[in-house]
Amino acid sequence: MHSPELLKGTLQTILLKVLKDHGRMYGYEITQRVKELSHGHLLLTEGALYPALHKLEADGLLQTETVMTGKRVRKYYSLTNEGKSLVKERVSEFIEFIRTMGKVLQVQLN
Repeated sequence: MHSPELLKGTLQTILLKVLKDHGRMYGYEITQRVKELSHGHLLLTEGALYPALHKLEADGLLQTETVMTGKRVRKYYSLTNEGKSLVKERVSEFIEFIRTMGKVLQVQLN
């Protein structure tokens, strides 16, 4: 498990990339996909996930759709066109940040 501080700075990029790769998803589904992709190292809490999703929605990068499934209401999130165009830039920016941190910390990255 990684520190919450590290996750906080990367959460929006993670969410954008997961939604780009997997399309429309609801909150719990996102948490499980991130857990699976990280082999259990990244565990998203509701307290971190939903504020990040709401911020991305407020910024016009996500859209929501509410669907009744049985007696439950499920809110699905998907990328807007603006969100789709921003993903590649955010991922590239993050990769460059990782490279820079490797240099600063004098760590060899693959």
